[in-house]
Amino acid sequence: MAVQITKVESRKQEKLFVTFPLKLYKDCENYVPALEGDEYDTFNPEKNGAYDFCEADRFLAYKDGKLVGRVAAILNHKADDEQHLVRFGWLDFIEDEEVLRALLDTVTAWGKAHGCVELRGPWGFTDMDKEGLLVEGFEHLSPFTCLYNYPYYDAMLQKLGFVKDVDWTQRTLEVSTELPPMFQFTNLIEDRFKVHVVEPRSMKEMSNRYGMEIFHMYNEAFAPLHGFSPLTDKQIEAYLKTYVPILDKDFVALAVNADDKPVGFLFCVPSLSKAVKKSNGRLFPFGFLHILRALKKNDTLEALIMGVTPEYQQCGVPVLLFKYLHENCIKRGIHTIIMNPQLEENYKVQSLFGDYKTEPFMRRRAYRKAID
Repeated sequence: MAVQITKVESRKQEKLFVTFPLKLYKDCENYVPALEGDEYDTFNPEKNGAYDFCEADRFLAYKDGKLVGRVAAILNHKADDEQHLVRFGWLDFIEDEEVLRALLDTVTAWGKAHGCVELRGPWGFTDMDKEGLLVEGFEHLSPFTCLYNYPYYDAMLQKLGFVKDVDWTQRTLEVSTELPPMFQFTNLIEDRFKVHVVEPRSMKEMSNRYGMEIFHMYNEAFAPLHGFSPLTDKQIEAYLKTYVPILDKDFVALAVNADDKPVGFLFCVPSLSKAVKKSNGRLFPFGFLHILRALKKNDTLEALIMGVTPEYQQCGVPVLLFKYLHENCIKRGIHTIIMNPQLEENYKVQSLFGDYKTEPFMRRRAYRKAID
């Protein structure tokens, strides 16, 4: 029987879209679900500020009367309009080429109707969403902040004519009980460039004082990167409201200059993968207890994001940020840091960790294909 595609329009269909991966990966030990509430909010125009400059539709695939796949089609008018691109994301499907073809043909037709000439993904609305298909590292438990998928995804996409657009790599850093040699220069960096790491009494204090400026700096620092979409003030306010309550000041490093302006930041969070997997992506009735426990007692951090404003990128600011983080990791019993995905050609960032023992962890890939 042919694959049938249905556009998500009802609340029931929305629930099927959100929960389909739980069935697809129910026997996969390394898959970590997204938080169910976050998935609903992402596609709610009243809660996701990206809808101010994006359009999106979601689709479900059925075969023989069974739900067998899902995908989202996204237009980001701020980032992709000049290139006439349509993004695909939230792609999940059974091991059936016919299902994948039907899903992506639907996104292609959707994009073509909007004047697009190329299809790229997996991408989200912006870089704050999960992006990049997993192509290496299937043997590891997925970071809570990243996508996980079965190995057959890559081969099937290639078979349908999709080619590599960009890769992101991830590594793990071993946190030793002694500070690496690179930190011996921190006093020199502080004196020469008049920068230092702030030590707030709480995350609320940091957010109230620097929150908007940090993300304005994020927009500036990340502007040159592939496919980047700057955040609006509306989005920034929403992210601050969502994440400040769960961030720990010991794992958030912020560097400021002599004028008390943010010039670099590093956000990390204790790994929530095991807690979220145990709760199956639901906060209630008991999921939040697993998460609270993981936030307080953990030996692994996930790096969420790091950025340095362009004029300070050659001034050793990352050394200050990592010294602050490393000292707090020792204090809090953290042994491992899982770095966030970094573009493979971003050699500036990848050269920062020479004094650390690192191990390859995962590789992620975005694909592209011209629309005929």
